[in-house]
Amino acid sequence: MAFDLPIAPTSPLDPSAGKLSIGVVGAGQFSKSFATLWDLHPNVSRLRVTDLHSARAEELAANYADAVVDEGFEAMLASDVDAVAIFTQRWTHAPLVIAALEAGKHVYSAVPMATTITEIEDIIAAVERTGLTYMMGETSYYNPATVYVRERIRSGDLGRVFYSEGDYVHDMDLGFYAAYQYSGGETWRETASYPPMLYPTHALGGVLGALPARAVSVSCIGIEDDRNDGVFDKEVSQFGNSFSNASALFELSDGGAMRTNEMRRVGYPSPIRESRFRFFGTEASFEQLAHQSVWNDKADSYDISEKFIPVRGQVEEAEVKNVDPALREAFTSGTAPVHDRSRLPEEYKGAPNGHEGSHHFLADDFVRAVVGGEQPPVNAWRAAMFTAPGIVAHHSANAGGERLDIPDFGSPAR
Repeated sequence: MAFDLPIAPTSPLDPSAGKLSIGVVGAGQFSKSFATLWDLHPNVSRLRVTDLHSARAEELAANYADAVVDEGFEAMLASDVDAVAIFTQRWTHAPLVIAALEAGKHVYSAVPMATTITEIEDIIAAVERTGLTYMMGETSYYNPATVYVRERIRSGDLGRVFYSEGDYVHDMDLGFYAAYQYSGGETWRETASYPPMLYPTHALGGVLGALPARAVSVSCIGIEDDRNDGVFDKEVSQFGNSFSNASALFELSDGGAMRTNEMRRVGYPSPIRESRFRFFGTEASFEQLAHQSVWNDKADSYDISEKFIPVRGQVEEAEVKNVDPALREAFTSGTAPVHDRSRLPEEYKGAPNGHEGSHHFLADDFVRAVVGGEQPPVNAWRAAMFTAPGIVAHHSANAGGERLDIPDFGSPAR
């Protein structure tokens, strides 16, 4: 597979390049951030919205002029909408993605891409068969640390990167209970037990979004939960899962190693920096903690934290009213100094942003891909690179840490 990472565009998309309509599937806590950005985008003509809870769809659509509410997903697919953006619960994404592609719609999907290897194969096959755009909305690809290290690796400043780490550190107490209750209703505990390694892309995407390599094998240890509150209880779990934390060691295609942690029971200020990364090379290294980022070479260490601190603007309460207070900081971040905003639409200046500045770039890249006919940075093949290692890692954890091979899904033909 070719591992060249795409070079970021440096100028805004031409407003005359064309327009697309986007259907938002799922009007929960996350989707409003992106609906607002697409509504502002000069290359988006109109929004449609649907949700299992019709009142939520109506509430979201009311924020945007000319937005249409569809009675259900099937009705949206039967409409003339050009693309759909899927913000449903994480284990539901793959079937909805495949149905949308088969209906002739371009697709933006929240993470993860899928929960099984077969689903990943089916999505890639559908993309190849239809020629339509698929993009997974992985925030870590645009994380300030990943943006910075990607360029330093491209410039050769780290030498050979032989070891990397990517962690997604998000305690259940910091907003996740409320999020699952909001989405899951009375039976929320059944799905709040979602296996940590089946949500791997925030940890993996930040590493593999900077390195020209893929994961080829893994050994993973799952940590049994001991809270005894009905979450991560195999007898309750829809997924038969009792791991609340998991640690995995991966072999990479370039001969290096990568370690990731997925943590749901941890004393750590998750909303401040829930995804964090470390890269060690033969010439230099980069390390991140909750409030500090450090560049090291053979002579000294340099605190470069200011490069990664998002510049926050004012956010209206209405933008986050359905988001648990513990999660709001993640949904209201600005853009970091390392981000190049010159390629973004002028309309995004001062617009709500989130997840360390990634939302503006995610929303714009999907529009660019559909209108311009080019592969988005996190296309189906790269999404598979970010997702499949976690699926195999979960299997490894259930097998007591057995080392397992990770399939190679290849690369796009165009």
